Amino acid sequence: MASNIDADFIAEGTAYGKNGVKVLRVCRHGNMHHVKEVEVNTELTLATKKDYTHGDNSDIIPTDTQKNTVYALAKIKGISSIEQFGIDLCSHFLTHPQVIKTSMYIEETPWKRIDNSGKEHVHAFILKPEAIRFCQVVQEKYGKPSVSAGLKGMKVLKTTNSGFEGFVRDKYTTLPEVKDRFFSTTVFCRWKYDNLFSLDFDTAWETVKNTILDEFAGPPERGVYSPSVQMTMHLTANHAMAKISQISEVEMTMPNSHYFTIDMTKLGMENKDEVMLPADKPAGNIRLAMKRRDRAKL
Repeated sequence: MASNIDADFIAEGTAYGKNGVKVLRVCRHGNMHHVKEVEVNTELTLATKKDYTHGDNSDIIPTDTQKNTVYALAKIKGISSIEQFGIDLCSHFLTHPQVIKTSMYIEETPWKRIDNSGKEHVHAFILKPEAIRFCQVVQEKYGKPSVSAGLKGMKVLKTTNSGFEGFVRDKYTTLPEVKDRFFSTTVFCRWKYDNLFSLDFDTAWETVKNTILDEFAGPPERGVYSPSVQMTMHLTANHAMAKISQISEVEMTMPNSHYFTIDMTKLGMENKDEVMLPADKPAGNIRLAMKRRDRAKL
């Protein structure tokens, strides 16, 4: 038997839970039906580690029970928003005296009502994955829930009004400076709320999503020029925090999805950026993290 060594558990890295718990909740008001489909990852931290050190499972809430709890609270509480559902789950698990911290990560499946004639269908839906909405709710015993929200997988493209000039050049630089280029990326954005007072989670999420699209695309008649991915991200984060006072931090990644002009001269054709070659890899990956300055105290 190996001898014991002098070592401590790392609190942030010692927890357990159930991943990939999928559930669809239907809410019926007469012939009008509403659906929310989510996938939940639960995670619990216990006050003791005797399950690890002594094989004593007396404090463990089985991961199968955690799965069933997701189903039960979907039935009892409903799913008004994924953020509120995460708060409900954290609050429930913290009623167990041995649970000192909970973390719920939730993704929402993007069902939209079918609309073929300008009128939304009452009970038929279509999957429109323009962006995946997610959230994470973390709460410690006797503490308030900490809520982050976000979106991922939102691929956007514009065919002009983007450039890249004035960068460092050395003996390995072959990239030409351009005033007009394609700009395509798949957006990941996560933001944190520092308070939940009078916060409508659905409206806030839509506001951030639309801010990302507005700063990327600009006005529909003329667009907006982007001198760099970095500046577009900075403007987006600033404007999102200006519109939603409860947002305290924003994190974004916008990897370049390149489109190269195909050389068609060997085919006897001139290609004026009309036929392009998509090339996802390799891709530049630009990250941004911003935090609101400390608010003035009255």
